[in-house]
Amino acid sequence: MVGLKPSDVPPPLAVKMMSAGAAACIADLITFPLDTAKVRLQIQGEKKMEAVKNIRYRGVFGTMATMVKTEGPRSLYNGLIAGLQRQVCFASIRIGLYDNVRNFYTGDKDQAGILIRILAGCTTGAMAVSMAQPTDVVKVRFQAQMNLNGVARRYNGTMQAYKHIFMNEGLRGLWKGTLPNITRNALVNCTELVTYDLIKEAVLKHNLLSDNLPCHFVSAFGAGFVTTVIASPVDVVKTRYMNSPPGQYKSATNCAWTMMTKEGPTAFYKGFVPSFLRLGSWNVVMFVSFEQIKRAMMATKKKMDA
Repeated sequence: MVGLKPSDVPPPLAVKMMSAGAAACIADLITFPLDTAKVRLQIQGEKKMEAVKNIRYRGVFGTMATMVKTEGPRSLYNGLIAGLQRQVCFASIRIGLYDNVRNFYTGDKDQAGILIRILAGCTTGAMAVSMAQPTDVVKVRFQAQMNLNGVARRYNGTMQAYKHIFMNEGLRGLWKGTLPNITRNALVNCTELVTYDLIKEAVLKHNLLSDNLPCHFVSAFGAGFVTTVIASPVDVVKTRYMNSPPGQYKSATNCAWTMMTKEGPTAFYKGFVPSFLRLGSWNVVMFVSFEQIKRAMMATKKKMDA
């Protein structure tokens, strides 16, 4: 079970969901500039406006430095509010429900095979996207939005963005890119959680580390790298498609085909370094926070019950 010692009493579902949501928000607060840099690198080459023709993003830290220089430091946190809203909805479902869904598939047996873990990860990832997709659309569009003279701002606030998208694009606009996002997050979730589970189990089984912070760090970092390699192509398509104005792409598949024909296969790995830095660091912060918050909540619950 993710984040638990074998001797631990499984925490209630509400504790796991609240812990996951809180831990994911902490991870987002720390790593959000990396995510923003990733989005800018992924959409680079789409904008043809005069005001941005001389702006080129090179590498994750070069992108962040360019953004600070041209738009100010606050630009690194464009879309943070929507990002936190996303994690409250998203992480609490995809991470908080993972153990319960896995146990449901196994009939509450102690051991779960790799296929069952993958199925559980895909299930909770798809469920989470279905609920949180509008927050992801708004987050990506804010991160892609440039705060420059001569460049019109699409949105001035988070709630205004939800309203504007609904009024101009309907419900389909708020759930734009749901299919590639479900694909991406099903991949991310099952790879992230399953890889974390397997690495941690292997480390503990061979007595390489005890069940503490170094073990959690190694497991989370490894999960971040594997997840980035597998999910990056879908992530780039998702970002491009969700950020696109109506009519630019007919579908997510058309977006992927356009990228392949115009930019080549390397386009699917644009922003790989910031994606890895983001997922690696995000996983470390999230899993460590998740375990600590969960254990603190369980300790508090026991005191209250006593």
